[in-house]
Amino acid sequence: MKKLPLFFALAFSAFVWSCTDHNVPSSASYQLDDTKSVAVWKGSQRTGYFNEGAITVKSESMMVTDGKVTGGSFTIPLSSIVNFNLPTDELKQTLVHHLQSADFFNMALHPNLTYTITSVTPYSGTDGIAGANYRVNGNLTMLGISNPVSFPAKIDLANNQIAVDANVKVDRTKWGIVYAADPALSDANYINPDIDIQLKLVGGKQ
Repeated sequence: MKKLPLFFALAFSAFVWSCTDHNVPSSASYQLDDTKSVAVWKGSQRTGYFNEGAITVKSESMMVTDGKVTGGSFTIPLSSIVNFNLPTDELKQTLVHHLQSADFFNMALHPNLTYTITSVTPYSGTDGIAGANYRVNGNLTMLGISNPVSFPAKIDLANNQIAVDANVKVDRTKWGIVYAADPALSDANYINPDIDIQLKLVGGKQ
């Protein structure tokens, strides 16, 4: 009978050992710095003329497990759109208000764009930004419509900091944004369906 407590002690020790975090993935949530995290956008015409600017990117839920991004989402508030290239503040505001209108992103009804990550996989190709080491897969929601969007990205994780760089091309017509997208329009009036986006995200562990 004296051996029975020892047996239970050994069994309990084995149970505790099996539950220690050396067998459990180490997960953490990262938050983007919305003063530094931006999506730099560019829209162009067939003539080669283009407008470009930036928009803020926010997130409090970038999930990292065992040193790799595994999920999360980020929000892009349409109220933060700015233009870089037009020569006066008045012209810049005219363009921004048009982009925020029902012709484009309809900010009054849909104030944010959102991107939800579904998976992140290793990447060794040559498309996208130089040094891309992962492919990010997810769903982009605009105007209440969600479509899959995937892109190669350069993701660096070190010292509880995260940095993401990526080039993304989005066909706005897939979300029903068809303003000036009729190919029959003249070159000067036609706006290419693709929006070129450069993501620059910076954040830290919460």
